[in-house]
This record gives sequence, C-alpha cells and structure tokens, in this order.
Amino acid sequence: MTDTMIIDGKAFAERLRAEVARKVVKIKAEKNITPGLAVVLVGSDPASEVYVRNKAKQTKEAGMNSFECTLSESTTEAELLIKVQELNRDPLVHGILVQLPLPKHINEDTIINAIDPNKDVDGFHVINAGRLATGQDSFVPCTPLGCIMMLKDTLGTRLSGMNAVVIGRSNIVGKPMAALLLKESCTVTIAHSRTKDLPALLKTADIVVAAVGKPNMVKGEWLKQGAVVIDVGINRITLPDGKTKLVGDVDTASCMGIASAITPVPGGVGPMTIACLLENTCKSAGLQT
Repeated sequence: MTDTMIIDGKAFAERLRAEVARKVVKIKAEKNITPGLAVVLVGSDPASEVYVRNKAKQTKEAGMNSFECTLSESTTEAELLIKVQELNRDPLVHGILVQLPLPKHINEDTIINAIDPNKDVDGFHVINAGRLATGQDSFVPCTPLGCIMMLKDTLGTRLSGMNAVVIGRSNIVGKPMAALLLKESCTVTIAHSRTKDLPALLKTADIVVAAVGKPNMVKGEWLKQGAVVIDVGINRITLPDGKTKLVGDVDTASCMGIASAITPVPGGVGPMTIACLLENTCKSAGLQT
C-alpha cells in the first residue's frame, strides 16, 4: 500500500502566477514595456467564452495588458487571417492565442501557422513544434508545460531514466508531452486507440500521463505500484440524479494507495494551463525587445 500524494495544481499555479507578476514588474522597469496578450475568439462556444474570460482576468491580475478580439461565427478564414496579421504587426501585442476549436469552415492549421512564431504563446505553430521536437528552445504548449513542471517538482532528479507512458497522440498534449519527457531523459511510449493491451503497458510505467478525453478510463489496477499519474482529462459526466460532475481520464478513487502521486480533476492540470500561458507571454515580450 502506497501513500498517495495529491499534486495541488491550483497552489502550484498560484505560485507560478506570482512569479510571472514579479517578472512583469521587472520587464516594465528595465525595458519600459508592458507584456500584452491578445486572445481571439471566433463564435460563441460557452466553454470557450468562460476560458477566454478567465485568461483575460488572470492576464490583468499579473499586470499585463489583455486584448480580447471576439469575432462572429460567420467570420471567414480570410477575415481571421487579416486579424492575425494585424496582431502580428501590433507592437503592444507580445503573445497571440486563437481559441480552439474554430468553426468548421476555417482551417485551424492555416490560422495557427499564420501567427508570428515569436508571438505563438500557445506553442502550436509548426516552427515551435519542430523546435521542441528537435530539442531547441521554443514556445511549449501550455498544458504539457504545466505537466512537466509538476512532474519535475514532484520527482526532481528521479525523473531521469524513468519509464513514461503518454496516453494520447494529439499535437496539443500527447506529442509535445512526449518530447518534454524525452528532454528529461525519460524512456517514453506514446499509447493511443490502437495500442494493444494498454493495462499491461501501464504496468511498466513509472509515469502515466493520460490525455484521451475518456472519463475514468485508466483504472488503478492497471498501474505499477508507486507510479506518478498526471490526469489531463476534463470530462463532464451526468450523475444518476441528473446533476453533472467534472472527472478526468483516470479513475482517481481506484488509484489511491497505488499511485505515489496523482493530479486531481478539477484542481490539477487545469489551473496550470493559464499560468503557463502567462509565463510564455512574459517570454515572448523578452524576445521582442
């Protein structure tokens, strides 16, 4: 039986945001500029609207300038490209984030790759993805950046040489997460929907990062004793009484006593994502001065 530590992402994010605020003060004093983040929202997806409001609030609390650009659902790809180019040229804007998903008539890759790579604080541009994959300095997507920060804080030097399994192969989480773990000298396997016998594979893993969008998929009995589990999933499920609840991709209750450490949902990876966005915006401001 293992004592399972709950990794407090909310507290970690608060510390990171405080550090970012100190960096902003220093940038203002030394370079006479205020880091600015522009967030572009196309359409009126309720979840995206809440997320964008939270980003704007935390950006301002860190002492940065926040620019919110809300466009209608009917905005064309050409019109959105014009807006991105305007932000690329704006000296007050140091970071640009186009909120995903976009309406189906707009090609996401086209828009992402139109962003100036030095203002790509989401880390999705093909140039930043390539830099990360080849071990060069780059903007790292915010969710995996938060995950690796928490892993390094939890494991320290023990991270080197560990076996890690990343469940999910998206460009947003799975692939960059694998690259970050490789950079820390882990042995990394990426699992996905075609992986054979996932439970057997997870039995070999010192670290499990679950990012598949399937509620409570990973069971405690699948884990190696003492594994560290990072649950990236955010899934809303309906309970028997009709109420809804947020759960991760990991069945947390069954992992207690088996995992040595685990991130909760909510309160784990989620708060780190916006904090890392602010960290990336500070970095982008430094690149452009």
